Amino acid sequence: MTLLLRSLLLIILFLVLAYFSVWGTLALWFKAPGSVVFSGALAGAFALLGLGTLVALFTAARLRWLFVYAISFGILLTWWNSLAPPSDGNWSPDVAEQSTGVIDGDILTIENVRAFNWRAKDDFDEAWVTRSYDMSQITSVDLFMSYWAGPAMAHLIVSYGFADGQNLAWSIEVRRRIGGSFSPVADYFKANTIAVVASEERDVVGVRTNIRKERVQLFQLRGDRVKQGAARDMLTAYVDLANSVAEEPQWFHSVFSNCSRTVVNLARSVGITLPVDYRVIVNGYFPEYLYERGVMNTDFTLDELYALGDISARAQEAGLTDGYAAAIRAGMPTP
Repeated sequence: MTLLLRSLLLIILFLVLAYFSVWGTLALWFKAPGSVVFSGALAGAFALLGLGTLVALFTAARLRWLFVYAISFGILLTWWNSLAPPSDGNWSPDVAEQSTGVIDGDILTIENVRAFNWRAKDDFDEAWVTRSYDMSQITSVDLFMSYWAGPAMAHLIVSYGFADGQNLAWSIEVRRRIGGSFSPVADYFKANTIAVVASEERDVVGVRTNIRKERVQLFQLRGDRVKQGAARDMLTAYVDLANSVAEEPQWFHSVFSNCSRTVVNLARSVGITLPVDYRVIVNGYFPEYLYERGVMNTDFTLDELYALGDISARAQEAGLTDGYAAAIRAGMPTP
């Protein structure tokens, strides 16, 4: 029994050290200061230390290797935790500004609402505007899922509809620099910060349906489940997050602070119960997760909602005009 327990503990220690070694190697590769050669050398040295420690676990020298490894990993963690997210940079135009908001009674005023006119990926008119919304007149909350990597991965956008016909869409985006590329692996290692973007649907959804030609799904949340108080609390949480990020930048993390995980955390912060589920991370299946909780219109099957909410063709036919929001909802049932 003692041998079995020791073997089990050794296996667990081996797996933990293997993870720490891979994580530390990639952290140094992506974030170590200096040239590519220098960061590669540091990453390679730590990888060799990790490999040597893993081998030494099965020898009499394990304690000496573990001691050296623990000291090295402690130094690595100290450096890692000292990395502060930048507030300035040569940002891509679509995330150049941070949205912020002020709530005065029922009136929400948002500065830097994105309202770009898109003609192509690299051809657009920039526009950051100030808009006001009456939070006592929220009529709908809609979920957009833009699938960019097959059925498992999507970008999530939450949009509020108001009685005066306005829509306010919120998108948690990666604040990339000009020339920066998309990499979920790099974004696991403090490659970029978060941008909280408040936008017109014609912009933040339209660029995905009409310019990038992604498959975009619209899911309308049930009116009897989107109670006025909960909807308003969630909108307030978005505003608070936007203001917080504008004041103090935060790292984007491809698992723990991505678009869907951030929305779930906001919902939980205002008392909305959302149990832990793998579909929060593998977020292409997030609509299934919400459907099972009765948040969407269960008078239809989920497959029917997918068919009704496939808006890409309608969006491309309508174009990025002022009637975009109405056109993409044509033929959809009342929430």
